[in-house]
Amino acid sequence: MQISGQGALITGGASGLGLATARRLVAAGAHVTIIDLASSKGAEIADELGGLFVAADVTNADEVQAAVAAAQAAAPLRVVVNCAGIAPPAKVLDREGNPAVLADFERVIRINLVGTFNVISQASAVIAKNELHDEERGVIVNTASVAAFDGQIGQPAYSASKGGVHAMTLPVARELARYGIRVCTIAPGIMETPMLMGLPQAAQDSLGQQVPFPSRLGRPDEYAVLVQQIVENGYLNGETIRLDGAIRMAPR
Repeated sequence: MQISGQGALITGGASGLGLATARRLVAAGAHVTIIDLASSKGAEIADELGGLFVAADVTNADEVQAAVAAAQAAAPLRVVVNCAGIAPPAKVLDREGNPAVLADFERVIRINLVGTFNVISQASAVIAKNELHDEERGVIVNTASVAAFDGQIGQPAYSASKGGVHAMTLPVARELARYGIRVCTIAPGIMETPMLMGLPQAAQDSLGQQVPFPSRLGRPDEYAVLVQQIVENGYLNGETIRLDGAIRMAPR
């Protein structure tokens, strides 16, 4: 699909992978709408990029519906990129052998998995009514993680949530095929996100050295490039693509 002139909605677009994607899609000529929390720098970034910002919680159906409507009003909504998510570590048992706090597990699942499904559902309802463009109506790109396949100790909630995003990619792609909507997922490895960039340089270098090649952290724009390639390649559908430099995560 040609990106220029089309509407794009990016969750978590105020930082990290979402921000890099917003910048790249704007450069390709898209009308970008950023969804992020009200406390984020979304409004400032949208002004910089000449796009829109809608404060919304991805788990709230009404707020996401309003954001989708705003994006559609700016330009026909064709591209949706789900980048919103959290990754707090939590083990099954704490250091004293006590069970995990169930609410913490549920929160990760709700934001990362339920939130992704909510955005897919609300956005596809609008995209499905748009006219065909380049033989299709739209493309949805989700974000999983290599933790969906190689989850480490302390990642049961995160791995489960990202594994769920991977698992629903194919059934959602199959369902939305009748509307001309493609669905793919990217599973990034160790990326230069704000969370990792807050670590000491030595820790960053150590993580990068675990990657077979290139032995460094992944760059947010490398994720954004892959989003663009998925959108532009009309035969990519129903697939989860690892973007990880061939890393396979160790247990800890």
